[in-house]
Amino acid sequence: MRNTFTGSGFRESVINLKYKRMKRINDTSNSWPAGLIFLLPGLILSSCAAKSGNEKKANVIIILADDLGCGDMSLYNGWIKTPRLDQMAREGVWFRDFHSNGSVCSPTRAALMTGRYQQRVGIVDVIASHLGTPGLDSTELTIPRLMKESGYRTALFGKWHLGGEPENNPTKFGFDEFVGFLPGGCDYLRHSDWYDGTEKKEQVGYSTHIITEKSIDFIKRNQDNPFFLYVAHQAVHNYYQIPSDTPGTRGRDIPLSGAEAQARYKVMLEDLDRSVGMILDALKECNLEENTFIFFFSDNGDVRMSPDERPYRGGKFSNYEGGHRVPAIARWPGHIRAGWASDELIAGMDLLPTIMDIAGISIPEQRELDGISLGDHLLNQSDLPDRQLFFGYEPKLGTAMRDGNWKMLTKGDSVELYDLSQDIRETTNIADKHPGRTGKMKEAIDLWKLEVTPITTSQR
Repeated sequence: MRNTFTGSGFRESVINLKYKRMKRINDTSNSWPAGLIFLLPGLILSSCAAKSGNEKKANVIIILADDLGCGDMSLYNGWIKTPRLDQMAREGVWFRDFHSNGSVCSPTRAALMTGRYQQRVGIVDVIASHLGTPGLDSTELTIPRLMKESGYRTALFGKWHLGGEPENNPTKFGFDEFVGFLPGGCDYLRHSDWYDGTEKKEQVGYSTHIITEKSIDFIKRNQDNPFFLYVAHQAVHNYYQIPSDTPGTRGRDIPLSGAEAQARYKVMLEDLDRSVGMILDALKECNLEENTFIFFFSDNGDVRMSPDERPYRGGKFSNYEGGHRVPAIARWPGHIRAGWASDELIAGMDLLPTIMDIAGISIPEQRELDGISLGDHLLNQSDLPDRQLFFGYEPKLGTAMRDGNWKMLTKGDSVELYDLSQDIRETTNIADKHPGRTGKMKEAIDLWKLEVTPITTSQR
């Protein structure tokens, strides 16, 4: 069933968004600002072999932004122009009801990699040494592991945040190549704690540029091989260091809010947008566009940086819509119809079964997934089956649930119920007005928590 949320101030933007976007897009620059292009020597200008992509399996690219909300991007009527992401949406499909599985980094990434609720693999909070939170178990079945076993070349460039111990290194989960960092954040300008595979190896440059450079190089080296590429950006996570900063600029000295932070955040998102464009350009130059499925989304909601009215309540570290409803775009020329918007209820954990469908890879029968394949929806615009989605962050935030347009949040004895078709910003709790629905959804949440808790559910 398709959902169109039409809360106050939101109806016009949803109805007219595509047409406003088409008028707005007039800048498709594919280069870094002057003085920065030297960071990508020979990547864009070098020629690619003109080989048809129809002769091999479909390639897959996931581009993950960090802390990017819908209210920041021009695609969603945000305050920062993102012409290359707008282009990607114009050439594919963009999503108006897509959700990260968590409102913080690690849980979302666990669900993405495994196609399951993160609670099933024991990751319900940010993975950090001071919290004592465990990393992802290396025996878990993941996207890169399944693809590598089917003959794909696999790579991750950027942020991992699923464990910092040697046994949690991405190469233990099916990635052939890994250049990046293991924890949740790091300096954008200095990279002495980055890894190349399992060994620490310092990288030179600005984080977004390094990740882009490595990604384009991987595409060009593997244009004749099927590949899975995970581009996990650090941007736009704090600290708000920008390319023009000197290497000695300390992130902790930069404000986290206010005019200076907003100006820096804008530069970072524009830089991220250029990165996406350069990857699109590399695919075109290598004649891989029609053979490459590419998906962009954010790991959680925004950090309340926008100077304008934000479309949803809450942000990062929140179970309200603003914490987990995030921007998302899919593009696959020749397969996904260009220029349409999806209002289906979708989550990051749906990508594993979707990718396996696209790649023609079977998932072991004994592996029970929580995500569902979006294949028919993406290729034929068919409706997805009705389902309930859960967003658990116990005990800090409690648990939230979506059932169509209905949204429930629980924490301890507190229960909130919203009808998003009438109240997209979750302003009026109507739990007392709908006791029957409130009781059924509360019961569903309690049963779900019992099902996905690792100590009571086997690791199927």
